[in-house]
Amino acid sequence: YQSTMIEVAGHTDNVGQNSDNQILSNARARAVSDILIRSGVAAVRIDVVGYGETRPIASNDNANGRQANRRVELTLIPLE
Repeated sequence: YQSTMIEVAGHTDNVGQNSDNQILSNARARAVSDILIRSGVAAVRIDVVGYGETRPIASNDNANGRQANRRVELTLIPLE
């Protein structure tokens, strides 16, 4: 696994200001990154990204969709 990076991506729903959602998504991703680091993952292997409300996976027109969009995703990226 030493040849793998981890992208920690934070997301939000579309409620509120874009700039606030960007800050919130970064904070979500950073919180998960901190847990990974405390668990022994080297910080240099983690890329923290906040996407704000730009990548929804569900409709923001109802509570269930908004809840699904408030998330953090981990993506393993192989290094060459």
